[in-house]
Amino acid sequence: MKATGTVKKILAKYEGENPGVKGKLCQMLMHGKLAGTGKMIILPVDQGFEHGPARSFAPNPAGYDPHYHYQLAIDAGLNAYAAPLGPLEAGADTFAGQIPTILKVNSANSLMSDTAGKNQAVTASVDDALRLGCAAIGFTIYPGSDMALDMFEEIVEMRKEAASKGVATVIWSYPRGEAISKDGETAIDIGAYAAHIAALLGAHIIKIKLSTDHLEQPEAKKAFESAGIDISTQAARVSECVRSAFDGRRIIVFSGGAAKGADAVYDDARAIRDGGGNGSIIGRNSFQRSREDALDMLGKLIDIYKGKD
Repeated sequence: MKATGTVKKILAKYEGENPGVKGKLCQMLMHGKLAGTGKMIILPVDQGFEHGPARSFAPNPAGYDPHYHYQLAIDAGLNAYAAPLGPLEAGADTFAGQIPTILKVNSANSLMSDTAGKNQAVTASVDDALRLGCAAIGFTIYPGSDMALDMFEEIVEMRKEAASKGVATVIWSYPRGEAISKDGETAIDIGAYAAHIAALLGAHIIKIKLSTDHLEQPEAKKAFESAGIDISTQAARVSECVRSAFDGRRIIVFSGGAAKGADAVYDDARAIRDGGGNGSIIGRNSFQRSREDALDMLGKLIDIYKGKD
């Protein structure tokens, strides 16, 4: 596998990392139909933990089988497949070496009470990632939660261990909790802040949600307005989040969110591309469709990131 000039330029921005971590990033960037472009599409399937099996897989019952997701990511030509420990173990031997994998090492669930702090349990380890041949670990933080400081400390230690063993780290940075409103979870000032926090914590790949033009924090609103920061379009808001990820020095991908129409998914991808983002990490909008429809949609997304649409 020969890295392209584009990929080499991306890897060069990770100046403090060892060859093992850079090798794992290169493995993901050079895999699948977007290989070498600097763009990525990742299939994440942790929704069963987050939302329960019926809410996640009943729309497409084939998804109850972890092998389905491995095969979908492989056949679609995606860069990587991310899942918690159980689903990866369920197909690790059958699909060994066929697609880079990301072990989601913490998870929440929807059975907790509304009064519980916004937090996630650590459910897997760096050694599990090594045993399963994963390219990276994935960890969710909740900026805005009263539990956020504990989550920051957990991922700093896990990232340190993972990097020492040549494994990359992906941080899901999802604002939610006592400090912000529901609208604030996707506000542009909060989204850019979330991306920046993930970069500060040492994320090699940052995953955030697409933002709205809402500005949540009064002081941030003043800063955006006085600096004349453009947040009028989705592409402009993506660009601001990219800028907040060390001015584009860190790979940043955007989640697909709740199930939506295909045209909306394509519009999101165009905005991510035009705003300078590295791609999509798209779960429910792929695996909740039939296999045929999902492959068609993922193929169209690949074309969009290649600039063909």
